[in-house]
Amino acid sequence: MPFKRASGILLHPTSLSGGFGIGDLGETAYEFIDFLERAGQTYWQILPLGPTGFGNSPYSAFSAFAGNTLLISPSRLADDGLLSNETVERAPHFSREHVDYDQVRTWKSAILAEAFEKFRIESGTHAGEFNYFCSSNGWWLDDYALFCAVRSSHGLSPWYEWSQPLRLRDAEVIARVTDQLAREIEAEKFFQYLFFRQWLALKNYAREKNVQIIGDIPIFVALDSADVWCNRDKFKLGEDGSPSVVAGVPPDYFSNTGQLWGNPIYDWEAMQDDDFSWWTARISFTLMTVDIVRLDHFIGFSRNWEVPGGDRTAENGKWADVPGMSLFSILKKRLGETPVIAEDLGAMTTQVEELRDAFGFPGMRILQYGFGGDARNRDLPHNYIQNCVAYTGTHDNETAAGWYKTVGKNVRAHYRKYLGSSGRDVHWEMIRACLASVADTAIVPFQDLIGLKNDARMNTPGTALGNWEWRLAEGDLNDDLAKRLRDLAETYGRVR
Repeated sequence: MPFKRASGILLHPTSLSGGFGIGDLGETAYEFIDFLERAGQTYWQILPLGPTGFGNSPYSAFSAFAGNTLLISPSRLADDGLLSNETVERAPHFSREHVDYDQVRTWKSAILAEAFEKFRIESGTHAGEFNYFCSSNGWWLDDYALFCAVRSSHGLSPWYEWSQPLRLRDAEVIARVTDQLAREIEAEKFFQYLFFRQWLALKNYAREKNVQIIGDIPIFVALDSADVWCNRDKFKLGEDGSPSVVAGVPPDYFSNTGQLWGNPIYDWEAMQDDDFSWWTARISFTLMTVDIVRLDHFIGFSRNWEVPGGDRTAENGKWADVPGMSLFSILKKRLGETPVIAEDLGAMTTQVEELRDAFGFPGMRILQYGFGGDARNRDLPHNYIQNCVAYTGTHDNETAAGWYKTVGKNVRAHYRKYLGSSGRDVHWEMIRACLASVADTAIVPFQDLIGLKNDARMNTPGTALGNWEWRLAEGDLNDDLAKRLRDLAETYGRVR
């Protein structure tokens, strides 16, 4: 599905500024949309919105459908009469430079519990909305709320460590714990109601400002998730619920043992037998919460590297075909033309290109990857095509300024020669190159707009801790920056 010529900014909501320790769906989110409008930008690209676990990665969530309640705005809760102003004013002292997830999680859990108690006592106008939310979303919400309640009652241990009857969802046991944990289950549903109430209000505001939101769908889900616990027949698991195979990538130049990701792998045959109902629900639901979806690890829709469960490296894996053509044909039949971006980075094959092009999905080009080789490099702007998305870098890359500082001399020399650069204003040179390219869509991480070094990097792949913590500073969303970006967008025909 081709997109109109436009551009946008990559910034996850956790990175917004504000006084509550983490970016949220309150005032600064609305200010960011206003900034995008002033800057002539059409797109706000975000990372997955799901509830995060160990390492705080948005790509390892407890659910493919639920929202991250850490993003709920305390100020909006007070405006809705669900928190007292005193509670908001007594917020702890949080860092404004990075997210301390443990501190934020402790405080947000307490205030959400307070909001739930206030709701139970004085439900008021929220009662009808909450009941409608629960009935409309029960197909995923009931399982997720039960999963969270049971997990909490088991000291946050993963579901595959629970007793066998509970682990394997014995009907009698499930009925009993559902009754025993009724209050906790209702609370989890209420927290999700709050998240989606705030998120959809923000999305509606973006629409009023002609800003579209690009969401992100990780191809895999976490083993410790409601999705796997409640849909064991959709994954390659043993009788005890443990994965028979897990995801990874094979040994290569960068690693003699490959990469062992550990995610359970879909039983694609079982999914195909019921016409990919789980995937249809996932894509459809995501398109309710965002305008465009980016499919992470698109290569995995053509084939997966399957590693035997229990292996400690990815060396003994093997390639297994994935019925991506059938999947996307069913999705097109059920959902029509879907606005999808294919994250087609990595070891591309003819089969992956054919799958992407058969459905007209734009792929991605990363400017940082273009230098140090020859003129045929697909990530150099003169090799871009219209139906692609050009990035200076992604959330997994170094910042533009940090990249230029750390790459080898030959790469820097190629960069300067190609762009006619002195190397003094690298981030804006790279932004200009992307916006000037023929690519219909150009996306710039916010860090590159203000020339930050690698200490502002969002994620370093292969590391478990210290990621996803960077935040905007107060004053970053200023008029001078908006004007400079708008001037470039207008120059290269990207203002709609």
